[in-house]
Amino acid sequence: MRKNNVRAKLQAGDPVINAWCSLPCAYAAEIMAHQGYDSVTIDLQHGAMGFEAAFAMLQAISTTVAVPFARVPSHESGLMMKLLDAGAYGLICPLVNTRADAEAFVAACRYPPIGQRSYGPNRATLYAQAGASAAYAAAADREIVLLAQIETREAIENLPDILSVPGLDGVYVGPGDLSLSFGSPPSMAPKDPEVLAAMARVVTQAKAAGLFTACHTDGVETALCRFEDGFGMCTLPNDVRLLIDGARGQVMALRAQIPAK
Repeated sequence: MRKNNVRAKLQAGDPVINAWCSLPCAYAAEIMAHQGYDSVTIDLQHGAMGFEAAFAMLQAISTTVAVPFARVPSHESGLMMKLLDAGAYGLICPLVNTRADAEAFVAACRYPPIGQRSYGPNRATLYAQAGASAAYAAAADREIVLLAQIETREAIENLPDILSVPGLDGVYVGPGDLSLSFGSPPSMAPKDPEVLAAMARVVTQAKAAGLFTACHTDGVETALCRFEDGFGMCTLPNDVRLLIDGARGQVMALRAQIPAK
């Protein structure tokens, strides 16, 4: 079965650079995946796509060596299973606040006896190069990465219980919602001491539990800081932000050089 290079890099302590897709466009996902990211995440929570678009985006990402991830919109297990069957090699689940939330996430994504994932991989066997459905089922739990999103004060308080759930691979900090939960404005580069302390606590406790850590950022400078803080995976700005910044930069640069009449 195809190895999950993100899992391998995280296990080796190598930094993982993650892309984020909010546009419901396979071509845009393909372009992002060709830019050298280690992984590309399709965002079904705040992105504009549904399952059908995500399916095509997974196919597009597969034209590259980038590992396909998806963030699900909720704790709804059916969509998690469909995305895994479609070839996602990693899932990020938002708003995991309790041990029960984490257990439900793992149950939906791991085959028995670890979980309750329904057997029926379709495109997943093609992407995994498993050769047969049975071969995929035998190795999927070993390769697929499951990250529980930690983004509330409640989740921080319940962190030891969340981290102790068997079958969970790691946690993904959402600094925007975490900041809001602590009474600060949402930010991908928070400065609030309480928020920063909570993020440091995530890194320390996750590493002690032998789990991976990931974090959203607003760009290169913040990502470098997060890697220095001990996070293993950092997400750079999404496709929409890159499009806005690139287009606006070109327009402003041109307008500044047009001679005044």
